[in-house]
Amino acid sequence: MIKDPKNYNKLSPEEAYVLINKGTERAFTGAYYDHKGDGVYTCKQCDAPLYDSNTKFDSGCGWPSFDDTISSNVAEVPDADGRRTEIVCANCGGHLGHVFKGEGFTAKNTRHCVNSLSVNFKEREE
Repeated sequence: MIKDPKNYNKLSPEEAYVLINKGTERAFTGAYYDHKGDGVYTCKQCDAPLYDSNTKFDSGCGWPSFDDTISSNVAEVPDADGRRTEIVCANCGGHLGHVFKGEGFTAKNTRHCVNSLSVNFKEREE
């Protein structure tokens, strides 16, 4: 499913700062932090499906949180800081945020902390 990079979606400067330059949006400011829709969150850069809304939960951290991914569409890589684990779109390599394990928020014991600027939301079709 890997798209040719020349066919990726055009990003705003803020989106490019997060997805390409591995930036972080401010906590509690993203469009999807408190979003409750039923559907799928996709990569803003390449449209790969990343998270089902059924896996989203309120962690209180200030960013959208998910405890599972869609298939193997999210990759985990060691963060440059040497302490955290970065999550990226497995299709295009766009920076999504970080994953934290062992916090006890859900039965899966995993929290994908995702920048709203890294994703789009598509309502589930009935």
